Amino acid sequence: MGYHRYDTPGELDLLNRIWELQRLLTNHFGPQQKLVFKERNGAKTTKKYDLPATPYQRVLADKGTVRKTDKTRLGRENQPLNPAAIQRQIQALTAELLTLTTSKQAAKPKPATRALPNDSTKTATRAS
Repeated sequence: MGYHRYDTPGELDLLNRIWELQRLLTNHFGPQQKLVFKERNGAKTTKKYDLPATPYQRVLADKGTVRKTDKTRLGRENQPLNPAAIQRQIQALTAELLTLTTSKQAAKPKPATRALPNDSTKTATRAS
């Protein structure tokens, strides 16, 4: 989200909306590989990963730990989603957040601490 200071309620609201959309994008459309096992033979480490799947697909494939009502709720949530539209919404909200943040009053500049050329405290010598 950048290096700006977000300290107003309007900015918090925009951040929460961005994070909600990012959650949908990551959990429904971002495939991840899980580490199945890791074996060390001397200095060499061998890792085995499963096939890439989104967290949503992993929940649907789960047997026993996730309730059927939760799976149907996630199915209803997933059906109308469009990843390109979600990404466009995130970009629009990010631009709005940037506009809101940069329109705040800027910090006051610090006074100059350097001396002017004619404000020397030492008298000039021939070597200087």
